[in-house]
Amino acid sequence: MLDEVWRFLRGGAPEGLYEHGHNIMLYKDDVPNVEVGVQVTGSFAPAGHVVASSLPGGLVAAATHVGPVTAIGDTHRAVREWSEANGYRLAGPHWEIYGDPSPSTGDFDVEVFWSLVAPVLGLAAAAFPDDQLRGQPFHPDGQGRVGDPLQQQRAGTLA
Repeated sequence: MLDEVWRFLRGGAPEGLYEHGHNIMLYKDDVPNVEVGVQVTGSFAPAGHVVASSLPGGLVAAATHVGPVTAIGDTHRAVREWSEANGYRLAGPHWEIYGDPSPSTGDFDVEVFWSLVAPVLGLAAAAFPDDQLRGQPFHPDGQGRVGDPLQQQRAGTLA
């Protein structure tokens, strides 16, 4: 599926649509109904199976997966468990944004996002003293923490 998106971006996309976006996998639900895409600068007319889409906006729990992509389920599980333990309900959609591969190893980090429903007023302030989680990556081996659960994810367009 991504091959078709990249063919469009490299050959038939409007000028300036793609500048330096990353691959994205959007899971709309747990069936899973998914969309794959690439971050782009704006909307565009459909081109075959390639259509404009956007990521959900709103409150999210987020973590950076570091390590083998085969273990990304551990990062998703940690985000879900942290969210529920801190009074957040999962809203359904979740997604992954894949980073650039390291030139020396080919490894890449993956940003994991889960849409949330806000907790009861007052719980958020108690759960995040001094922004202690902001920007800290989650490592599947337990060396990190779930990062920036109060991040507001802005909608972005997918190709």
